[in-house]
Amino acid sequence: MQKIRLATWNINSARLRMPQILRFLEDYEVDVLCLQEIKCQNEQFPQEELRALGYEHIALNGQKAYHGVATVSRLPLEIVEKTVFGGIDEARHLNIELTGVQRAGQAVQIHNFYVPAGGDVADAAVNPKFAHKLQFLDDMASSFSQQKAAAPPMILVGDLNIAPLENDVWSHKQMLKVVSHTPVEVEQLLKVAQSLDWIDALRCHVPENEKLFTWWSYRAKDWKKSNRGRRLDHVWMTPDLAGVCTDMQVVEPARSWERPSDHAPVIVDLEF
Repeated sequence: MQKIRLATWNINSARLRMPQILRFLEDYEVDVLCLQEIKCQNEQFPQEELRALGYEHIALNGQKAYHGVATVSRLPLEIVEKTVFGGIDEARHLNIELTGVQRAGQAVQIHNFYVPAGGDVADAAVNPKFAHKLQFLDDMASSFSQQKAAAPPMILVGDLNIAPLENDVWSHKQMLKVVSHTPVEVEQLLKVAQSLDWIDALRCHVPENEKLFTWWSYRAKDWKKSNRGRRLDHVWMTPDLAGVCTDMQVVEPARSWERPSDHAPVIVDLEF
């Protein structure tokens, strides 16, 4: 049996928060870490410190100043694809294959996503950013649906910028018109989930009637006391990986570290 600890974290600048990344990897003994919002070009990503810590396998899809995703691993990996969703190339996707991790004879793939936030106005007719978000999700659903007949075992992680369930936000009623929890976004994300009958790994361990957050705004003076969170960060798995995820945790203490990201890391423990 092969045990792997996988984590996803919107780091909000890899260069600025490399000390936090290194602390997290050491403290929580993560094997594979998927980062979003690295905010740098590939050649600017600080690889040396990660390699010194044993993360010798690094896949990057970065760009100048904004967005970008990275997957760093102790385990060998190969880049499968970097796909443009939503018609705008903003370095928001990276798919890798863990070459030594298999399920039913096929190597497991990990999709690392950073879905657009969508701006402040939940109206595609007047807000191009929101329109782009909806198109991005539509493209995701279409892309995965096309693979349904012969999809390899896959894990989808990242900041999807949508809290779909009522208990994924601090107040369902007050958040219904706020971008990240509007019905139109939730409906689009549901289409993505249905495209390959994805399993919501986090909610396999935390029932839907319990609150579960991964993000807390910088605006709150005391984020923990106010606890107005949202579950924007997700881990999904294709049905052939059902039962592989044995445990999960949201690393809330990291939200209080020095110069923190507004997202907490999310960890899943896997057994193959």
